[in-house]
Amino acid sequence: MAKINWDEYKQYKYQREDIENLDNFEVLLEFLRSFYNKNSSFEVFDILSTDSLGKMMLDKREISKPEDLDDYLFRKLSR
Repeated sequence: MAKINWDEYKQYKYQREDIENLDNFEVLLEFLRSFYNKNSSFEVFDILSTDSLGKMMLDKREISKPEDLDDYLFRKLSR
């Protein structure tokens, strides 16, 4: 299983032009999809749930299973 490389995440985050329009969790999700090539909500959830900071971000949004993450992503894309 992949571990989140927080140094790479920080570089990715600060290279974004629209950073002020996204929260850290949204940037992290994009980072996981691009840097690790993870597109499955199940894979992304597994990575986040095994990382202490990732787990805290999931808990803050009351995401406790991959299906919840899928719903969260769907709501974000529907806006």
